[in-house]
Amino acid sequence: MLECGMLEQDRRALRRRSAVLCKQLVVDELLIQFLQADEILTESMAESIMAEQTSHKRSWRLLLLLPKRGPRAFSSFCSALQETDQQHLCDLLTQSPEKDGKETHSERFVESPLPLSTQEGIAAKRARTQESMEFSLDADSPINTPVLPCTTEFYLSHCQKSYRMNSSPRGFALVISNVTFDPRAAPDLDPRKGGEVDDEVLRKVFTELDYLVTVHRDLTAQGMRACIENFGRRQDHRTVDSCVVCLLSHGVEGAIYGTDGELLQLDWVFEAFDNAHCPLLQNKPKMFFIQACRGEEMDCGVEQIDGPVRTSSPSCEQRDAGREGQADADSRRRGDMGRPRIKLPQRSDMICGYASLKGQKICTAAMRNTKRGSWFIQELNTALRLHARDTHIADILVQVNGHIKEREGYAPGTAHHRCKEMSEFTSSLCKDLYLFPKYQPQY
Repeated sequence: MLECGMLEQDRRALRRRSAVLCKQLVVDELLIQFLQADEILTESMAESIMAEQTSHKRSWRLLLLLPKRGPRAFSSFCSALQETDQQHLCDLLTQSPEKDGKETHSERFVESPLPLSTQEGIAAKRARTQESMEFSLDADSPINTPVLPCTTEFYLSHCQKSYRMNSSPRGFALVISNVTFDPRAAPDLDPRKGGEVDDEVLRKVFTELDYLVTVHRDLTAQGMRACIENFGRRQDHRTVDSCVVCLLSHGVEGAIYGTDGELLQLDWVFEAFDNAHCPLLQNKPKMFFIQACRGEEMDCGVEQIDGPVRTSSPSCEQRDAGREGQADADSRRRGDMGRPRIKLPQRSDMICGYASLKGQKICTAAMRNTKRGSWFIQELNTALRLHARDTHIADILVQVNGHIKEREGYAPGTAHHRCKEMSEFTSSLCKDLYLFPKYQPQY
């Protein structure tokens, strides 16, 4: 063993867990910065890792470098995992081989110095037995046009009537992406091939929008719950202006699946960030994006009738404003003889974009493409990059809806049954919400 290399027992631990690490490890800017600060990685090494186009390739390159970076590399890597909310991987690496009697055949098989690819690992575990609810379509890669910057003129003309949005970072973003499901606990949930494209797209676009992004993959329902609770309790929410939560998985109406086939209720997720449970985010916008099916029926569309389309239904903002206005009136009628207090509604300042419609009889399936990701995330990524500079986030989601409405695909197993998709959003925002990308006020 070279004196400058990793200890042999640590090298074996990395090798033994390489397949799991390559699939679950999130190599983002925070983890790389931690390893740089600890002098494990040089600047050129960090740049070469982050230059890789996929999360799998970044993990693979990091795992190749670590054994060559000295005896402190393993402990520093474990500390970096803890600092980036990947404690489960740290525990996996530090678990002694003697206590690891229940490791799977696929884990015992990995003894080569190079990690297996994610797709090889999936194929070894399980073959697909039925068509997935989220259909795989092939095309090009997602667009990566740089996020267009907000101008000083636009910021100055809109900031007074908008949510404050000038902290750096703008906030913290949590992405939970379930791609591979336990074939024993959830035999009916197929792997979401192409799902890893979506979480990578979200990581990139929100990083460019100046959010500190953490990505978690393949979590059970309880794992998702713990991850969301920890994220909501972050004390540094106090110093930022917003937060983002993205959940990508199989789903049903009102809930998404963990990798163990158990459901996590979305209402609980929203409650975790309401004004009572997350006081550090009171009066700050909280953005949610849900990429999941909300039913089992495919929307095949209907023939359009000529003529303008009109609706008299109030928007979700109008309905929420009405309820909040009534609450304010009730409060004024009651009067408070003591010191004036400001009372907030339990749930406010939230906006949530869904990849598919809530339907009573027919719910659409959120369609996905193995190379570009889902339609919803594709359109969201494009709209944020091109229009966040001067467009309200609700209007961005309207644009997303409009572009998805124009798309059309094929139902599974057919070449002629065409299917449609439609996204939607709900909102309890109380002000305009602009992200003001790449603009920093000068004081």
